[in-house]
Amino acid sequence: MTERKKDNPPGSSMAGRILAVSISGRKGEKKHNIERATLITDHGIENDAHAGDWHRQVSLLAIESIGKIRAKGIDVNPGDFAENLTTQGIRLWDLPVRQRIRIGDAVLAEVTQIGKECHDRCAIFKQVGDCVMPREGIFVRILEGGEIRPGDAIRVLAM
Repeated sequence: MTERKKDNPPGSSMAGRILAVSISGRKGEKKHNIERATLITDHGIENDAHAGDWHRQVSLLAIESIGKIRAKGIDVNPGDFAENLTTQGIRLWDLPVRQRIRIGDAVLAEVTQIGKECHDRCAIFKQVGDCVMPREGIFVRILEGGEIRPGDAIRVLAM
């Protein structure tokens, strides 16, 4: 009999990976991709403008969501929606608030918000009449910090 892993519940396809890690020095700036990042407990990504003592420390958006905008003829890439982590293989928008996820080997995060209200229509919305971040992006707070990089696994933990 094989032992079940706590972070890979039976019947779950909720495992994926990080495609890109992105940060910006100031809010309102386009994020740029980096090779690795340090996530700090109760703060977020080191040197990212959105990090701090609040509930939206790190943002995630799936490449599958970005693909919906690409299908409308717009050339968008990881980081263009101001997300910190671009993922693949997890339906982020289906995760409930308080769901915990393991990012890489060390980082533990908790979902705090699904989507967000757009106060000003972004350039992508103005071009195609749609933006996926308000519906399908998620925000997490960092419970246990550590280093992450593109290619690292993301696993949804059993609740």
